[in-house]
Amino acid sequence: MRYLHTMVRVTDLNNSLDFYCKKFGLVEVRRVESEQGRFSLVFLSAPEDVESAKENKAPLVELTYNWDPENYTGGRNFGHLAYEVDDIYALCDRLMKAGVTINRPPRDGKMAFVRSPDNVSIEILQKGDALPTAEPWKSMQNTGAW
Repeated sequence: MRYLHTMVRVTDLNNSLDFYCKKFGLVEVRRVESEQGRFSLVFLSAPEDVESAKENKAPLVELTYNWDPENYTGGRNFGHLAYEVDDIYALCDRLMKAGVTINRPPRDGKMAFVRSPDNVSIEILQKGDALPTAEPWKSMQNTGAW
């Protein structure tokens, strides 16, 4: 058995790609457009997994965009996506500057949470040991839910 991908339904493909790729830093590795099925599938990979994702079609996040508008409801029963990063403070700073709300700031230098435009919770974990606590993160309060 091997892990392939997690599928996330999105309501605005361009807005979602802006978040996942431009702001968060994932890389588009494959796209499927189905005129007959009226949907688009966009497969994204973490930068360190791109070669494996292209060769093995895994591990990936699959954004599913249905061309006909749908109202998606969901809850925290989905849980979250999680990514390990080299510098949690640098990524959170970049996301904040891009207008992304940091729902759970990395006060401990180890873990943070943000949400995608479709309210998918994303956990960000510091690779290796926690970074030393630092401002503005140390004093920042939680915003919303994650």
